[in-house]
Amino acid sequence: MSQGLEFEVRNRLSSAQVEDLLRLYGNEWWSAQRTRPDVERMLEASDLLFAIIEKESGSLAAFARVLTDRTYLALVLDVIVAPAHRGGGLGRLLVERICSEPTLQNVASIELVCQPELVPLYEKWGFSENVGRSRLMRRTSDPLLADAAAQQAAAAEERRGRLS
Repeated sequence: MSQGLEFEVRNRLSSAQVEDLLRLYGNEWWSAQRTRPDVERMLEASDLLFAIIEKESGSLAAFARVLTDRTYLALVLDVIVAPAHRGGGLGRLLVERICSEPTLQNVASIELVCQPELVPLYEKWGFSENVGRSRLMRRTSDPLLADAAAQQAAAAEERRGRLS
């Protein structure tokens, strides 16, 4: 696991960890515009939170959340690992914890949306792109989520910024 550090999984965030989450969101094209009041409201309304905390520093290293009716559907959202911890197994730990969560054991479908490069990670836990005839549809006021070209441009801009 990530650089010999010790981690624990928690189901809530401290105020400082909410700040960590805002920094994580700020690094991603899909969440860079999120504000603290909106994130606090989102955290309050989410059914399940999975926060991987670095034990020594208390900082947030990875995060995911789940919305569920506990019977038919659970939707995994906002799976994110801090850049310094990527490639260290924390994403796998998040998915493992979500898939083994007792609350979700009798849910008929656990679903998520991910970028193509992450499909192999989720396939290891039985997630599949085969969703029958279903199609993802979206109604959104967020232009980054509405326009694939805007997503690609934002990702390219982010890469350029990291290389500078």
